[in-house]
Amino acid sequence: MDYDTFLDTVTRRAPVPPEKAEPLTRATLETLAERLTRGEAADLASELPEQLKEPMVSPTPEAESFGLDEFIDRVSRRANVSPDEAREGARAELSTLRDAVSEGEFRQVMSQLPRDFEALVGAPRQ
Repeated sequence: MDYDTFLDTVTRRAPVPPEKAEPLTRATLETLAERLTRGEAADLASELPEQLKEPMVSPTPEAESFGLDEFIDRVSRRANVSPDEAREGARAELSTLRDAVSEGEFRQVMSQLPRDFEALVGAPRQ
């Protein structure tokens, strides 16, 4: 999936104005990079369009341990949107990631996240 298609998909899936799709996408990826191990963040980045690789640079080798509420709070602050917009943006972003990367890679990402992320994204791909 190329960059424009990725952002268009996020915009269609998130009930937020189109101009918020890119900041939400970057904020979600940056927060996801903090939650994943550096190696997993790099693996995920390798399957993303070039413009989305930079936010996936993990700041630490170890994954930070925080749940969905903290994830949404961080996305909200980074993207300067309400928590509800952040939740919808993260949901749209993660479901778009599921479609944009290989099934195995998405499963690896989800395996590093608490179970409540599965509910946010919907049932994992079979």
